[in-house]
Amino acid sequence: MWQQQLQQIQQGDIKTLARCISLVENEVAGYEQLLQLLPAAATPVIGITGPPGAGKSTLVDALIAHITSQGKKAGVLCIDPSSPFNSGALLGDRIRMSEWYNNPNVFIRSLATRGSLGGLHPKIIEITDLLKAACFDYLLVETVGVGQSEIEIAGLADTTVVVLVPESGDEVQTMKAGLMEIADIFVVNKADRPDADIFAKNLRHMLAPAFNSKQVPVPVIKIVALQKKGIDELFKAILQNISHQKTNDKKYWLLTEKAYYLIQQKKMAGISKAVLKNKIELAGVGFNLYRFIQQF
Repeated sequence: MWQQQLQQIQQGDIKTLARCISLVENEVAGYEQLLQLLPAAATPVIGITGPPGAGKSTLVDALIAHITSQGKKAGVLCIDPSSPFNSGALLGDRIRMSEWYNNPNVFIRSLATRGSLGGLHPKIIEITDLLKAACFDYLLVETVGVGQSEIEIAGLADTTVVVLVPESGDEVQTMKAGLMEIADIFVVNKADRPDADIFAKNLRHMLAPAFNSKQVPVPVIKIVALQKKGIDELFKAILQNISHQKTNDKKYWLLTEKAYYLIQQKKMAGISKAVLKNKIELAGVGFNLYRFIQQF
């Protein structure tokens, strides 16, 4: 069954892909067998991150237009805040990208964070690997704009684009330890606004090797995403960064964390909290907790 599902995904069957993402997302029985069948794939993953209101969705829309204009296919994962009522994605309608929903060269999926603090979905690695098995030329992952905790994207993406706006001056100061460290490319969106040039200049100074640990300055590219201005230059910088990509140590750490979590889940699978509670009740209040856990 799972082999057949994978073959359909590899043949470009979008309905099967969407269905399998839901199966993985909801941990339907046997979904791990599908993941174990996935081949290694080198589809470039472009991460789009930054503070709320910077125009990440508008930029993703412009990048989709650029990719499809070259006859290429794009897979897009948009991570949204979770609804407090049903854990679904709050912004699942994706109004800014509505023109692409019927385009055969574009696949867009909204995912909820489901409480994950890293600005991503708890199953984002698995879902990204599923999309890599499909016939996309590029994968775009847009995160929730949550600030400093948004470090996971640096491990997941081959290139991380951090989107800012000219009014982000104070935010840049607070982001130095977080987003400033993970950016491969900085984008100053809404560059037609006043002070955009000054902001971009100050950002370049801040990122210069003299003040930063990176040997090569991180590119700072001005765009107006709504008018699709500067997107060609940005995409060239993305491709250049991917082509010069060295071993991503952050990716290894992300995969290590994921492997640790999955092994932990497997090891704990046979332990029930209800059974633990009953045994603790039987042991009484004056027992030694540390000797008690040795039996497990």
